[in-house]
Amino acid sequence: MKKHLFAAALTAATFLGAAAADKDPVLMTVDGRDVHVSEFEYLYNKNNSQQLQQQPLDEYLKMFIDYKLKVADAEHAGLQNTPAFIGEFDNYRAELAAPYLRSQAVEDSLVNEAYSHRLTDVYVSHIMLPNTPDGAKAADSLRTAILAGKLSFEDAAAANSIDRGSSSRGGKMGYVVPDRFPWPFEKASYDTAVGQLSPVVNSGMGFHIIRVESRTPSAGEVDASHILLLTRGKSPEETAAQKQRIDSLYNELAAGADFAELAKKYSEDPGSAKKGGELGFFGRGMMVPEFEEAAFGLEDGKVSKPFASSFGYHIVKRNGHRGASPLDDAMRKQLLGAMQRDERAQAPQQVRVAELMAQYSATLNRPVLDEVHKVILAAGTVDSTVIAALNAIAKPVASYKGGSVSVADVAAKFAAVSVPDADAANVRFDMLADEALRNAVLAAVREDLAKTNADYRNLVNEYRDGILLYEIANRNVWDRASKDHEGLEAFFKANAGKYRWEQPKFKSYVFFASSDSLLDKAVEYADSLSTDDPTAFTQDMRKRFGRDIKIERVIAAKGENAITDYLGFGAEKPAADGKSKWTSYRAYKGRVLEQPEEAADVRGAAVTDYQAKLEADWLKELHKRYKVKVNKKVFKKLKSEQK
Repeated sequence: MKKHLFAAALTAATFLGAAAADKDPVLMTVDGRDVHVSEFEYLYNKNNSQQLQQQPLDEYLKMFIDYKLKVADAEHAGLQNTPAFIGEFDNYRAELAAPYLRSQAVEDSLVNEAYSHRLTDVYVSHIMLPNTPDGAKAADSLRTAILAGKLSFEDAAAANSIDRGSSSRGGKMGYVVPDRFPWPFEKASYDTAVGQLSPVVNSGMGFHIIRVESRTPSAGEVDASHILLLTRGKSPEETAAQKQRIDSLYNELAAGADFAELAKKYSEDPGSAKKGGELGFFGRGMMVPEFEEAAFGLEDGKVSKPFASSFGYHIVKRNGHRGASPLDDAMRKQLLGAMQRDERAQAPQQVRVAELMAQYSATLNRPVLDEVHKVILAAGTVDSTVIAALNAIAKPVASYKGGSVSVADVAAKFAAVSVPDADAANVRFDMLADEALRNAVLAAVREDLAKTNADYRNLVNEYRDGILLYEIANRNVWDRASKDHEGLEAFFKANAGKYRWEQPKFKSYVFFASSDSLLDKAVEYADSLSTDDPTAFTQDMRKRFGRDIKIERVIAAKGENAITDYLGFGAEKPAADGKSKWTSYRAYKGRVLEQPEEAADVRGAAVTDYQAKLEADWLKELHKRYKVKVNKKVFKKLKSEQK
């Protein structure tokens, strides 16, 4: 995207005042192409949003015309037909159109449903079976038996559930935490009434039968701290000792001791101990049941009596609480992020695409499909002869408002598909035909969107022109200036008086080596080479010596570099730091220049100025080559509206 920043200097992020198509007059034509007021306004407004002071409209008009002339030149060069351009532009256009190809109503409904779960605490039990065909059958059988009263839910869970954490408790799992469980499991838990069984649910991890035990308004979240003394893995005697210690700590707290200080000193939960026991906010279902009940059962600022969990003995202090977060932009973004991770992600697009398919009267041509099937069945396989026969069917296999899909279009993709037999080939062809029809309709939608939606059209044009502008400018100005050595040198000589130094500079190659003897060999070899092409000279040296030497081209005034001060201006030799392997160094072809002698001596400034000249010359040529006609009446109206 960086390469399009050049175009962004002339473009705009928000559309202000673009009229409908019948009220969007042509402001100008550039090389025979119309440019409407809406595009000009869009670009002008963005340009001004990036400036400290608003640019006069007349001044911007000149910039805009130059911009459009460069794009026209890129089109004449055929840059819009290159595979690189087509791939990048098509990807961007599809990405930009994506929000228009989603059902906002479906998305809003899913967001609201997910948010509603945060307003209710649901406690569930479940039976989990393996994610296999046998697991699915077993789940159906168990559910039927439980509903018929032949088997209790608790017994079924204990005997069959593969969730060991809940099976020993008759299936009791705890509170369902929104966004922490697979969506099918979460949805079934919230959709099922208290005391009822859900349908068999495939969470992707297994098959579940869910029973809802309770449903209450959300208790929100509590902020709590705790002191933990571990008992897991300890002997009965050690556990008893921990109980005495936790009771002793509770007595200290009751006597006024600081909770945070005791937590830092004694708590065996390393994560929270260093923070004075602070755990932060958490909701139902996020902690072990005993801990959760203690924390939610306290009043703010109160401390619990010691209690046991599967981890050990705790004392909890409730610091505060808060209700469910509102459905604001931040919450919506969070919910949408969760949706993107499961099957809900595609629902808004699927619904909208189905609507568009109907809107564009998209249909598969069944008689033509039948004809295709006969060809494939007769051959019994798919080979080049079958593909040729399919290409000969000069009828559309699908149609939609404004276009159609040919059999050959589908066959082109079908040829690369490996299928086991003719029946499978026919199924595959139908799938490819349906996919081709869908893609064709979506392409038509994007084209129509550019005609009817000014925001979309302007963004697409901006990006398209930006790609073309970069490529043509790179070819005619930026890349050319850096590679046209003869042109750059001629430009430097013609403008040498512009590039003056205030003090002399030392210009040289500097050879570095690990010994004087190696340095002597490098100098001897360098004498056999030409230095007319510095790049080739450096490459030849590196090819000969590899990493045994280092070569640098330097140009520096006195005082800018200790080594060049020594080599070129007679200063003392810098002391070695003892770390570098380059203990020996020497100037090669070194000399002190009063003023620059070639473009390379002032390369940065010379290239920049040469680019400016190339662009100016290019624009003069473009103004001669392509016709520009501005509708003065429309532009005058724009200026009056601006005032």
